[in-house]
Amino acid sequence: MTGCEFGTKDKAENGAGGPDAKAGSALAAVDTLTVKGRAPKTGYDRGRFGSAWADTDSNGCPTRDDILKRDLEGVRFQGGDCKVASGRLAPDPYSGKDVTFRRGRSQVDIDHLVALSDAWQKGAFQWEPSKRIAFANDPLNLLAVDAGPNRSKGDGDTATWLPPNKAYRCTYVAGQVAVKKKYGVWVTGAERDAMKKVLSTCPDEKLPSGQAPTMAPPRFHAR
Repeated sequence: MTGCEFGTKDKAENGAGGPDAKAGSALAAVDTLTVKGRAPKTGYDRGRFGSAWADTDSNGCPTRDDILKRDLEGVRFQGGDCKVASGRLAPDPYSGKDVTFRRGRSQVDIDHLVALSDAWQKGAFQWEPSKRIAFANDPLNLLAVDAGPNRSKGDGDTATWLPPNKAYRCTYVAGQVAVKKKYGVWVTGAERDAMKKVLSTCPDEKLPSGQAPTMAPPRFHAR
């Protein structure tokens, strides 16, 4: 079925998220995602998603600092209450270990739960630039994490990469489902099956939600 949507027969065989799926759960939401084959990576460039960490919510702070403020403990600022100078992931969700953030020599990355390259190959190549900019800066799709595990992830999806910290996997996959549902990013058959495998171990895991719009303000531009 690679390269086309799964039909009624496929859904009947796999079930609507399985017998344990509950309304409002991440597991139930998996079957609302479109299933297709991965498109070519041709044309992908980070600039297609706008300048890094654009202030799309117009609060005066770059998106990166917004996420650091949200996810770190013991935050200290540099020159006001926007630029995060230091803090601590306690613990880092991907490794389960405490990680210190210090600006300029940090072991903390801001990860896109759904990688930009993955999204590009699963529908984002067709989007308006303003939607790609919103996607890249949506807090629903962003998480402060240990740089080591994050860089091993690359642009992997659920079928190819999961956090080493097994206790976080349900939350992680639920986040990916939520982002893909919100923006209409499709999944491969293998990815869908991997999502169900993880979420079937936690059928009560809620589907996260976020209020950020799916279009960036018109003052922002992307290549």
